[in-house]
Amino acid sequence: MSALPGTFVDSSVLLDVFTEDERWLAWSEAALADALAAGPIVINAVVLAEVAPRFSRIEDLDMALPEQMLVEETPRAAAFLAGHAHASYRRAGGAREQILADFLIASHAAVTGRPLLTRDPRRVSTYLPGAELISP
Repeated sequence: MSALPGTFVDSSVLLDVFTEDERWLAWSEAALADALAAGPIVINAVVLAEVAPRFSRIEDLDMALPEQMLVEETPRAAAFLAGHAHASYRRAGGAREQILADFLIASHAAVTGRPLLTRDPRRVSTYLPGAELISP
């Protein structure tokens, strides 16, 4: 699949903005602004689910998200890739907590040829080599 336009955004970056994180807010806001200047920003249902608890109503979440944000379905190929990356991670002794979600997010970006805007690139760079990352 050829690269699709836009930047895929990890929930960590959105949560920094929504929670006004003291350490990461400035970096995440600037990185989101740069991504928006370059084209649409993209998330999937996994990212949506991870940020949803910060809002009591979906309408409030929708209003907090940038207007130029696209919510895409996770491609089958991304789910397949995420499963294999997660299995490799587990075989290497990786912990179980919340990790499959991270691989679903990163694999979606990789399969669609988009850079992944994240501030937690460790597992992605190890288990999805070649994925383009935008990180601190």
